[in-house]
Amino acid sequence: MPEIETPSTDAATATTPIAGTEGRVRAVIDAVLPGVDGGRFPVKCVAGERFTVTAHCFTDGHDVLRVMLRWCADADEAGEIPAREVPMVMLGNDEWQAHFTPPAPGRYRYGIAAWVDPFESWRHELTRRVDADDIRIAAQVGAIEIAAAAGRAEGDDRATLAAWSRALEQAARQHADAATLKALALDEPLAELAARYPDRRFEALSAELPLVADRERARFSTWYELFPRSASPVPGRHGTFQDVEARLPAIAQMGFDVLYFPPIHPIGRVNRKGRNNALVAQPGDVGSPWAIGAAEGGHKAILPELGTAQEFRRLVGAATALGLEIALDIAFQCAPDHPYVKEHPDWFRWRPDGTVQYAENPPKKYQDIYPFNFECDDWRALWAELKSVLDHWVGEGVRIFRVDNPHTKAFAFWEWAITEVRRAHPDVIFLAEAFTRPKVMHRLAKLGFTQSYTYFTWRNTKQELTEYFTELAHGPGVDYFRPNVWPNTPDILHEQLHSGVPAMFMSRLVLAATLSANYGIYGPAYELLEHLPRGAGSEEYLDSEKYQLRHWNHASPYSLAAFIARVNAIRHAHPALQANGSLRFLPVDNDQLIGYAKASDDGLDVIVTVVNLDPYNVQSGWLELDPASVGVDPGQEFQVHDLLSDQRFAWQGGHHFIRLDPHIVPAHILAVRRHLRDERDFAYFL
Repeated sequence: MPEIETPSTDAATATTPIAGTEGRVRAVIDAVLPGVDGGRFPVKCVAGERFTVTAHCFTDGHDVLRVMLRWCADADEAGEIPAREVPMVMLGNDEWQAHFTPPAPGRYRYGIAAWVDPFESWRHELTRRVDADDIRIAAQVGAIEIAAAAGRAEGDDRATLAAWSRALEQAARQHADAATLKALALDEPLAELAARYPDRRFEALSAELPLVADRERARFSTWYELFPRSASPVPGRHGTFQDVEARLPAIAQMGFDVLYFPPIHPIGRVNRKGRNNALVAQPGDVGSPWAIGAAEGGHKAILPELGTAQEFRRLVGAATALGLEIALDIAFQCAPDHPYVKEHPDWFRWRPDGTVQYAENPPKKYQDIYPFNFECDDWRALWAELKSVLDHWVGEGVRIFRVDNPHTKAFAFWEWAITEVRRAHPDVIFLAEAFTRPKVMHRLAKLGFTQSYTYFTWRNTKQELTEYFTELAHGPGVDYFRPNVWPNTPDILHEQLHSGVPAMFMSRLVLAATLSANYGIYGPAYELLEHLPRGAGSEEYLDSEKYQLRHWNHASPYSLAAFIARVNAIRHAHPALQANGSLRFLPVDNDQLIGYAKASDDGLDVIVTVVNLDPYNVQSGWLELDPASVGVDPGQEFQVHDLLSDQRFAWQGGHHFIRLDPHIVPAHILAVRRHLRDERDFAYFL
């Protein structure tokens, strides 16, 4: 048996405690949730809404622990901001919980304080004592604890606690009976007063975790993308901001609240692309808006054909008056004739032949675009200039940016730029357009992007949709990754839409609008069933608006505008569809039918959506929905109201028959009505 070394009792040779530790701190804070990468990145929430924090806290033995949630706004140039504290309640298994409400958009910090409370421990033990002598001695101990609390108090509270301490001490010394002692010692109002002045000398403090509170539109938004240059009502004429202004009422009437423009800057002439991405432009070709910069200016300038800065500001104001926000595309790249190329040649990568390396994503080549070199020696000036672009457009009234391919720019730049912009303007929203690897997309969200594009376009089967949206709603990114789903974009015409079948467009729209609180469409193309690809198997549109002017006939009898407006009206009327956390999928015994439910935070609004994934055939099946899960007595009949067709169905029990004809409406969006005779319960329903 190996020899066991015993600790020395000689003071000269005794082991020295670890420097800087306080061995009398007995509270343990084992976890603080939520948190992102141990506090490296902020959690996201919405200002004005509850933010709930859970902590795992315990101590040795049986003493009573007190735990407080501490929070404050981030310190600014004025220095530290005092923390506010909220008592935490133990839920069980040493898990404590509390919440606070960030009052305004901005950055916050939160953490936990926990300590062994001798006063509360004494009271807890006293309630269990029955022996008279034990109670008398315990009363004397309590008098000491109360006197200590009095020493920490001030004014009338100090006098009240001191008097209580003396009375308890005197009663104990005079051998008052046990019931009298207990009643005096456990006086509830006095105990509440003493609890205001705890002994926190040996409290444990967690690290402070960062939190970003966004405005509500970060959680719930409905986007419509259009090219201003194609907004003209006259075929062949270049559209203007005034033309877009004329379209605003129709877009607002469809229920959109964000109107997103591709880049509105001067378009390069050198290496300009022609129609359908032709390498050689023909006379009159307008080029790609993403080839930014020409003699007229760069990222802070406006394409003259669209209008002036004053007309842009007028458009922003007109949109605001209709409940719309203008979102701008931020594409940090340059056309070969962008002023930056001459003024700052070191911001680009030069090849041995004396030309700049243009952008590539093999097999795709973008000869009309020069990417920035974020490893250049002048990177600080590059960063400052790019941030000034954001500052410029914020100054023009823009508060939402869709950022093109952020994953091809330095991550450190985005973290710095977004933080700095939002420090001055915490209401600014950034959407990351990054259809790339999952870990890269998640990193961008952690760095500060408010919302993120998703793989929704390529998730088409019931299994794919179920797995993907379960991950988005409940997976590891739930505290920082806000999905924004799009069935199409100017770059992506998925094969599912190539047929042009209206039912497919309708079902994908319903899926996007009800599975995610944030969604958008490349508007005119989706609204008018644009479906022809540039070639077999291609996701590029034929005659893509990226390279030419288009004229859209919004009066077409095939327009989905009325259907889109109906879906968006449902979204705006129902809180259940304005967040993602409650999403749960429901069993349906037909793989062509997908069903799921969402509920509002208060549980009053419940929406059940069922979509026919087959655009050609009627599909039917049995949906499983436990009535108790939506607040209905299992033996009670209840009604579901289809908000799309205005039909009503009486349901009872856990299995419900569904039949969807895609040639009529390929989906149900069902509002659950719990009490058929109580009109007060209809408050949330159309």
